[in-house]
Amino acid sequence: MVILTSQEIAQFRSQLSEYSQALEALDTIEDCEGDIEDAAISIAIQVGQMPTTSDNWLAGVAKRYRVTICDQEYRDELLQGNISKIVGHLIEQNTCPQLLVTPVVIYAVKTGINQFCEPLEYKLSS
Repeated sequence: MVILTSQEIAQFRSQLSEYSQALEALDTIEDCEGDIEDAAISIAIQVGQMPTTSDNWLAGVAKRYRVTICDQEYRDELLQGNISKIVGHLIEQNTCPQLLVTPVVIYAVKTGINQFCEPLEYKLSS
C-alpha cells in the first residue's frame, strides 16, 4: 500500500499546478487520507471503469503505461522526483483516463522507478 503524506501531496500539487485533472486527482488522494490505491479505485469508478478492489489493481493499471513511463526522457525526471513532464505527456496522449494519470505516475515513483522499470529492461535485454 502506498500512502502519501500531506507534504508529498503539497509538493506534487506545486509540480502539477497547470494540470486541472492532476489537481483533482490529488484532491481525491487527499480525501482518501493519502492512500493512492483507494483514490485510484474511486477515480476509476468516477470515469466509468469497473476496478477490482484487489490490492494490486493500481499496479496492473500502471503496468499498461510502463513503456512510456520508463522512457529515458521521462525516467531521468522521475528519478529526481519531478513528475510533471510525464503526467503532462500521458494527459496529452489520452490513452489513460486523465484523472488516473496522476495516481499511476505517483505509484510508479513511490514503488521505486528503477524497480518499476526493471521488468521492461529484462525484456529488452533478452
